[in-house]
Amino acid sequence: MRFDVAGPFGSGAASAAVVGEQPLWFEPPDAIKKMVPNFPLMWAMFGIARLPADRVSLRGLTEGSVTAWQYLGATDTVEYVRTAGSPVKLVAEVRRAGEVIGRAETKLDSTGAPLSSRLTIPSVPARLDLTFSSTTQADFAPDIWVSRKP
Repeated sequence: MRFDVAGPFGSGAASAAVVGEQPLWFEPPDAIKKMVPNFPLMWAMFGIARLPADRVSLRGLTEGSVTAWQYLGATDTVEYVRTAGSPVKLVAEVRRAGEVIGRAETKLDSTGAPLSSRLTIPSVPARLDLTFSSTTQADFAPDIWVSRKP
């Protein structure tokens, strides 16, 4: 995923390209820390539940229209809950050493494409709301993945 962000009047401008949990490039140097508090939360905002890391415990359950699963690692716990319906809902919560890092709640259409998402970070506190106006896939020119030059 490539993303470019900026606040009012261009403040806090940053760009990055990420594959999975690996940044390909980012600018400025602290952009990833500012834009992505946690990669599983970032992907959950797009309706994607990440696979667990190596050496984590996995448990889950399904009851009716609800499927829930948890990845329990040495320090991080990632929990997902997916609720069927209209719209489908994916909720992800990440804790580090028992403290909530953040929570992403995403509504999906019947094909699994995201409609809207809310990320809540309690420590700051901060909230980011996204509304997806289009979710069509498109081919991009190869240079879209190359960092901008000032």
